[in-house]
Amino acid sequence: MNQQFLYIIVIICIGYLLKRINLLKEKDGETISRIIFNITLPALVIVSLNSVKIEPSLILLPVIAFLIGFISLFLAFFVFKKEERVLKGTLMMMATGYNVGLFAFPLVEAIWGPIGLIYFGMFDIGNSLIVFGLSYIAGSYYSEKGLVLKPIGIVKKLSKSVPLMTYIIAGTLSFSNIHFPGGFIDIATIISKANLPLSLLLLGLYLNFNFEKQYLRPTIKYVLFRYGFGLIVGLAFYFLLPFNQMFRYTILIGLLLPVGLSVLPFAHEFKYSTHRLIGTLSNICIVISIIILYLFANFIL
Repeated sequence: MNQQFLYIIVIICIGYLLKRINLLKEKDGETISRIIFNITLPALVIVSLNSVKIEPSLILLPVIAFLIGFISLFLAFFVFKKEERVLKGTLMMMATGYNVGLFAFPLVEAIWGPIGLIYFGMFDIGNSLIVFGLSYIAGSYYSEKGLVLKPIGIVKKLSKSVPLMTYIIAGTLSFSNIHFPGGFIDIATIISKANLPLSLLLLGLYLNFNFEKQYLRPTIKYVLFRYGFGLIVGLAFYFLLPFNQMFRYTILIGLLLPVGLSVLPFAHEFKYSTHRLIGTLSNICIVISIIILYLFANFIL
């Protein structure tokens, strides 16, 4: 496991180095992320779900993920209520939702293999509803224009999420014991192999260690809230739920993942002036979550 994590860190560092020597630019990450979310990640989901029969208990994972996301957003309202409007909106958006597809999948694949991808994929269905639903609504509410709640618009955002639609379609087929043709799976398998290196390179490309002192207090407050909440709730669910160990691992680790990348596009859409803070918090969360997963994989599993 130490060797696996060493490979992961090296590939992330390569991505960061490519940016530092100007061979790639951070804006190139947009193209790479489109390839991941629309091609390689869906292919990986299809391959993983096609070979396994989904247990009925797995259907509870999206429900639990959504409920936890709702609770974290509710608590964040009180934790950050004294912050000025735009900063509060930023922290509320970032208080809920997790980077499963880009961050978790390559690490989960290295630790648990295909079975881990299935569990975290189900978790990500509920997570997607939080990111494109609750997080988006929170950001809209604290923007200058105020809340513009258009249910149809939110549904459109969800329906345009290729990974989410892939989870639902492939998961339904797997649950019904219907499988994709062998040739299709062979092609998807080849494409899916690119997901791990591309995702890790992208993480390195997005790493940025610039820090503005004015954001020190909200940064500390946010990190303590996010990981404190995740650890307390995750451990409670791990010890109290009557499901198998992989189910409980998924919730525990899922709640300690970094914030999703969708927050930055939302901030642009709502004309927030906190892009640097979002970048800083995202990078801090990535580093913390990598350390947590390393310790988990080497000293708990």
